[in-house]
Amino acid sequence: MKEIELKLQGQIKRLTNRTFKFDERVGEGWFSAVYFLKSCEIVQNYKPDNVVTMQFFQKNHAVLCGTDEAIALLHTFAKEPDALEVYSLKDGDKIEPYETVLTITGPYQNFGFLEGLIDGILGRRTSVATNVYNVVKAARLSGIQKPVIFMGDRDDHFTQQAGDGYAAYIGGSTAQATHAMNEWWGKQGMGTMPHALIQLFEGDIVAAAHAYHKSFPADDLVALVDYNNDVIHDSLKLADEFGELLKVVRLDTSKNMVDKYFFRHEEMLGKFDPRGVNAKLIYALREALDEHGHHHVKIMASGGFDVGKIKSFEEAHVPVDMYGIGNRLLKVNIGFTGDNVILNGKPQAKTGRKYQPNPRLEKVEKEPSMSI
Repeated sequence: MKEIELKLQGQIKRLTNRTFKFDERVGEGWFSAVYFLKSCEIVQNYKPDNVVTMQFFQKNHAVLCGTDEAIALLHTFAKEPDALEVYSLKDGDKIEPYETVLTITGPYQNFGFLEGLIDGILGRRTSVATNVYNVVKAARLSGIQKPVIFMGDRDDHFTQQAGDGYAAYIGGSTAQATHAMNEWWGKQGMGTMPHALIQLFEGDIVAAAHAYHKSFPADDLVALVDYNNDVIHDSLKLADEFGELLKVVRLDTSKNMVDKYFFRHEEMLGKFDPRGVNAKLIYALREALDEHGHHHVKIMASGGFDVGKIKSFEEAHVPVDMYGIGNRLLKVNIGFTGDNVILNGKPQAKTGRKYQPNPRLEKVEKEPSMSI
């Protein structure tokens, strides 16, 4: 928890330009809304001596992420970036609705074309970080912080993995599925076996687990147990075969499937929704493992989990030891706005907006390490 709290207090070192692999066409305006490009050209011709302050905010209680990326974008593509004055909060800071998180002061034509890109960076990264933070918070309602594994590799375009993985890290996730997701914070991806591996062993989960363990003996043995839709039977087979070597069994039962356990206990049906990974299935699995002396085997649940489902599990003390979540963490539900609010030292903004000073902002110095 200490590392998560440090992240959420903004006490981590800023990422630098070297971290990001920006498309060089950003500097040509390729990704900027055309009206920003036209405005910069007009201002350069008619108001070249302007100095504006642009501020950025959003409208939710959130965990901020993307500031380092936005600052690096400015340092890389703004014209005369050394002449800009930038103040910012840090990735991991908790923010309030309408709180100013970033200000940029300088000639508009030097950086105005980057406004939309900065909005997009802050919006996506903050959305993911906040989604993950809320899930991590729900996963400790029982009084124990349970690991949350970010498994969003298949839920969006692969080019988003590095930024999404970093945002998930800022939000407090324990591990990420791919190496790319860990790239910005210097770790490696974490994973065990997919359904495809078990399929190649014709559904023989024990044979697949043996092959995995022999191939990667240094890894903790974590076995996926829903391939045959009989998680208790297959978990016990694995636990009996591997003993202390088996560390975790993972349930990933489809929300449209009813595990075979319930057809062996038909008296339970009709009293709850038996589909997918549900509380009664996990209770039964934990009881079976314990009855057979496999108290050491932990249970990981994935497939269809979100804040609400995790909260309900934790409040009911369902014996899940860790959660795996993918697409529910990638919903972009926070949007940022950039506004020009000061012109040549005087308040000047569209009606309804004004300069909102924030004493928490820190001046960003362009250090040698932050240059390309």
